[in-house]
Amino acid sequence: MDKFHKYTVYITRKIPEPGPLILKKYLEIKMNPGVDVLDREDLFENVRNVDALMCMLGDKIDSNVMDAAGPNLRVISCYSVGYDHVDIKEAEKRKIIVTNTPNVLANTTADLVFSLILSAARNIVSADSYVRNGNWKFGWTPDLFLGYDVHGSTLGIIGLGEIGTLVAKRAKGFDMEVLYYSNTRKHEMESELAITYVPLDELLQRSDFVSIHVSLNKKSFHMIDESKIKLMKKTAFLINTSRGKVINEQDLINALRNNLIAGAGLDVYENEPISESNPLTQMPQAILLPHIGSATFLTRSKMAEVAANNIVNFLIGKGIVHKIG
Repeated sequence: MDKFHKYTVYITRKIPEPGPLILKKYLEIKMNPGVDVLDREDLFENVRNVDALMCMLGDKIDSNVMDAAGPNLRVISCYSVGYDHVDIKEAEKRKIIVTNTPNVLANTTADLVFSLILSAARNIVSADSYVRNGNWKFGWTPDLFLGYDVHGSTLGIIGLGEIGTLVAKRAKGFDMEVLYYSNTRKHEMESELAITYVPLDELLQRSDFVSIHVSLNKKSFHMIDESKIKLMKKTAFLINTSRGKVINEQDLINALRNNLIAGAGLDVYENEPISESNPLTQMPQAILLPHIGSATFLTRSKMAEVAANNIVNFLIGKGIVHKIG
């Protein structure tokens, strides 16, 4: 590094250590001390003349942000695996490197998927509220909060990437039959995990639980809509920890209202945060989480470490950079 030049990075929201500590060795840090998404004008002001930008999923990083940053901007580090919030083509045009944090949060997210499966199937959230609200009056009763078995059931996985594969591994511990649909077949995984590739429509028809693990793109946008949901069993559950826009949310709301499926477990939504007036918030058969797939102390710290090292390693020409594209 040129000893006469000190790089500058702007971090759009407060991140845990060791991210800031790593960056401080080589860069001047400007960091939003809060956790809320900055409004556009504040974002434009804070990115001026920075060499690096670390952003979160809720930050829309488009040509306007890149214009505001100016010609010094050389690297955009996503504090996430997903990067659909960044205009990749615009960054490429400007020769700006975009990075992410792969191979960090997959196990943590796979754990959450099973939390949603179990919670949805066994009415965990509703039963907890029932007890807390003083409604449990008669002790054990034979028909109280009847749910669905997870063990021995059929799990359909849409997208057999890193997280989808780890979900499949967990499912084997529950003696589940695992079906999967993916853009490319994974013959080695089929043999190793005893899972079966099927077309999407067949997966939806046969599965008791459908878990989505695809990135958001033109092909996956609203891939689960009314026509797909109608293929599912009325006793089936839809689980989504990928991206909210993969599901047509209004179609899902209509399906839950009309008991076309048994329920849903969601960690992501078409618009985040969802409004208090969103009908999903009034549906007890929907388990709703605030996008916490990677939310463990260890994983979020590891993400900060990788996101920071992506910036440092790129700027000083050292080590691994998880470049997108």
